Amino acid sequence: MIEQPPQISEDLAADAICDGGNLDCGSGLLLVIRKAMDDVPSGGVLEIRSTEISVCEDLPAWCRMTCNPFLGWRKLESSNKFFVQRGESAVSEDAEYRKARDFAWQTRVHWSNGQTAKVYARNHAWEAGQPASFDVQDAAPSAVEFLLGALGSCLAMGFQIHASRRGVNLEEIEISLAGKIDNIFVFLGSETEGHSGFKEIRGTLYVRADTDETVMQEIWQHTVKVSPVLNTIGRGAKIEIVMRIV
Repeated sequence: MIEQPPQISEDLAADAICDGGNLDCGSGLLLVIRKAMDDVPSGGVLEIRSTEISVCEDLPAWCRMTCNPFLGWRKLESSNKFFVQRGESAVSEDAEYRKARDFAWQTRVHWSNGQTAKVYARNHAWEAGQPASFDVQDAAPSAVEFLLGALGSCLAMGFQIHASRRGVNLEEIEISLAGKIDNIFVFLGSETEGHSGFKEIRGTLYVRADTDETVMQEIWQHTVKVSPVLNTIGRGAKIEIVMRIV
């Protein structure tokens, strides 16, 4: 077990505050910290807030690697505060930022027989069925259902993350989505008019929280604006997939 650094009894005077909500070092907090560090003068202090206790184990290692001294942390009832001093000769994070901007997410899909394919992504694997199916029961969800599920989960988790960074505690979230394909018979090969993709997707977010509705609307609008999956669907990604005989 990694030994946690000692807590400090009082808050330090900070030159800037970075609220990471429930982000941890592995889910984007370090990139948020790097951006916030631009507003801290050399030798100044950045106060970082996160509800994730794992930060007190992971952040000191990042501080040693980037030459930004870790000053300590303080456990609070609703969150935790971590204090980092900007080093005078801190290592530039430009390369790390460029890596994040250019990062390519990868999956591998394998089919050998039957009506399902297996999808592999990082340490995860799952079964996917036909591109579109009308059966009441299938061995696996269809590809278009995975697409709707990806959109819904992106919005739900994004909403939760952005709410946490605003200090809003959510009790429950549910998103209902329904999509209509322009012409499924194009995929089946019996018609040529139109296309086989979704022509519209509609849905509703259901949320329970003891917070002002105006704040909730602001968080939701921001979530929709920055959703990676929604932007992919709405803007249309450049797609180029080639075939190789093996």
